[in-house]
Amino acid sequence: MKPFTLTRRRFGGLAAAGLFLPESALAKALREITWDDLIPPGVPYSEIVGEGNLDAVNDTWNPIFDQNGSKMNTKLDGQRIRMPGYMIPLESGSSGISEFILVPYVGACIHVPPPPPNQLVFVTSATPWPRDQLWEAIWVTGTMSVKMQYTSLGDIGYEVAADSLEPYEW
Repeated sequence: MKPFTLTRRRFGGLAAAGLFLPESALAKALREITWDDLIPPGVPYSEIVGEGNLDAVNDTWNPIFDQNGSKMNTKLDGQRIRMPGYMIPLESGSSGISEFILVPYVGACIHVPPPPPNQLVFVTSATPWPRDQLWEAIWVTGTMSVKMQYTSLGDIGYEVAADSLEPYEW
């Protein structure tokens, strides 16, 4: 058997073939995560839940989280992820919802104590989600960043630039 030698012609052919690889073959690996993955290793969920005080005048709940509620899983920073959840809309237009907070359960952040920062994800999407499907569970796929943000609905510890949004199938 003749040994393989890399000639200029073979190198050119291999380089040209690489141009036609599907984009998915060149993309970062997709990691499917759950809400537990947002909590740093070694911190039990029971230690992130805080108490709070009811602001009767403004009809809101002011949570008090201990330091574990603000600890983020920095290993997720820059990862391409897919995770399920529910949306709390922030930016809505005629074409749908393009900015929202992804939350672990329906109605989080609305007149109930919001989850701690390490259980909230700010999502932006170039493709808006239909407003008539607001209460549906969804999958969010995109690149995650560990980024603390402060809103009137709650402090948010993560951000995802969504590539795609799709219905969550049970």
